[in-house]
Amino acid sequence: MLSRIYWSAATWTGIGMVSGLYYRELTRARAFDGRTQLAVVHTHTLVLGTVMLLAVLALAVSRLLAERDLGRFLLVWNIGLALTAGGLLVKGTLQVLGSAIADSPAIAGVSGLGHMTLSGALVLLFMALRPLVRADQTAGETARPESVSA
Repeated sequence: MLSRIYWSAATWTGIGMVSGLYYRELTRARAFDGRTQLAVVHTHTLVLGTVMLLAVLALAVSRLLAERDLGRFLLVWNIGLALTAGGLLVKGTLQVLGSAIADSPAIAGVSGLGHMTLSGALVLLFMALRPLVRADQTAGETARPESVSA
């Protein structure tokens, strides 16, 4: 499981770097200087794909998350991020090219579905973390000394 998380983070890093290059070169080639959804693909993939998955990897290495929980989270997270980044990439490219299709509700819907899927993955992650918090609270309650009445 650790290698799957690692390779997912590494893959999203590569996608993030390439998407930044794509944005810069496409807007330069088309002399585009307006706002576009293409500009946020780079940050979405680097923050949500790289930083988030490296944080999950750290939790997994420290054995704070069960492998069963990680598998579900990773699958849903990668699907959600792929939908989000894909929708942003298509819409942004169409915006730079000046296509009227860029305003299609279907394209926005794909990105929205991706964001909802990412939200579902976050719920899975919090559900996986909750037993740790409960265990810590229980351990903390038994370790505390009784209050002394004055």
